Amino acid sequence: MKRIFVLPLLAAAFFMQGQTIGNSPYAAFGIGDVKYDNTTDINAMGGVSTAYIWDFNNNFNFSNPAANKNLELTSIKVEASNENNFFKSDFDGRNVTKHSTYLSNISIAFPLSPKVKFGLGYQPYSSKKYSVAVQDALADNVTRINVFRGEGTVNTVQAALSYQIVPEFALGVKTNFYFGDLYDINEIAYSNAELINGYETKNRIRTFNFTLGSTYQKTFATDRKFTLGATYTFGNTGEMDTNYTNSTYFYGNGETKNNISVIDEDFSSDKNLIPMEFSFGAGYGRDAKWFVGTQFDYKKGETIQFLGQPFTNENSYKISAGGWILPNYNNFRSYFSRVTYRYGAYYEKGNLSFNGTNINQFAITGGVTLPFENRSASRMSGIDVGLEIGQRGTLENNMIRQNFINFRIGLNFADKWFQKRLYD
Repeated sequence: MKRIFVLPLLAAAFFMQGQTIGNSPYAAFGIGDVKYDNTTDINAMGGVSTAYIWDFNNNFNFSNPAANKNLELTSIKVEASNENNFFKSDFDGRNVTKHSTYLSNISIAFPLSPKVKFGLGYQPYSSKKYSVAVQDALADNVTRINVFRGEGTVNTVQAALSYQIVPEFALGVKTNFYFGDLYDINEIAYSNAELINGYETKNRIRTFNFTLGSTYQKTFATDRKFTLGATYTFGNTGEMDTNYTNSTYFYGNGETKNNISVIDEDFSSDKNLIPMEFSFGAGYGRDAKWFVGTQFDYKKGETIQFLGQPFTNENSYKISAGGWILPNYNNFRSYFSRVTYRYGAYYEKGNLSFNGTNINQFAITGGVTLPFENRSASRMSGIDVGLEIGQRGTLENNMIRQNFINFRIGLNFADKWFQKRLYD
């Protein structure tokens, strides 16, 4: 039973049955809903990161490992995300709301020398959790039930190293290790048959790739800065192991399968899980005052196995713009003068397409960085808060439109830890 369900069918089940499909019905396809979005401050600027070199000394950029020349303190970050999604479809005029909260980032970064900076971090990369059922009335009072279920998470651990070759130019490299397990099953049952036919896919992911980064920043006499940045992420060097099983069985008490009869089994290894990516960005700003940047991201499409059949992720791209404003970081009489205000927006041509309809996404973003203490920016520990409001998908062809409001919060503790004292 090698079947694959299209999105209109999934939409029908989603709104008729009211089942859980993670945070998005689109997470049912491939490796799930990709959640990797760097950090709260970068997300609040529309995702602008490739040409983003923070003016102060307390922040590490994992997206472009070359953009860290100003890091002089040890920075520890812990961040969480709260996602609120509102789904609508013209199929029967239904509306469904989904919420979730999860740990989105843990990282530590510090300088190894004035020219060499290092960072280590963890983030969830993608996740899926869905369960839908479609019931059809056939001839002779026979009912057919199609059930689709899936769950799992892919996480990533990253280690980044940046080297400032000259004051204007830097290179960086980042290793990305992905690990997790994904599970999908399609079951068909008939009211006049005792046995269920199930086709399940189990994916075990242990793979890694590399990201190369570069930055060029020119400083002018007027304290203005012009920045260029680029990154390139190679395809996989590891593999995803997939086990397929087509069998018949029936359920006893609970979810225990009884009388299992295997019809077919197969195994494959695939290197197309994490695609090649390229990013280019440019930014302009005034030192410690303001910054504005723009960015173009491209991701190569790949074909992967999903429920035993090839599933194609198309080439995709994303256009972002954003920046920040800091009124006066040394004004200790006015706290809000030392708050960093962030803004941005993006449009993404997604990698999913059904019946000739692309699943695209756009959003506006904003946020603030709230400093903890009445001290100079050289010890600027604080709280990052971000907001993202946008839309994904469309109502065309009985598909699902997803409106979302996402909140992010992060704690950044920065100080001169792990550094040898020159004097007692």
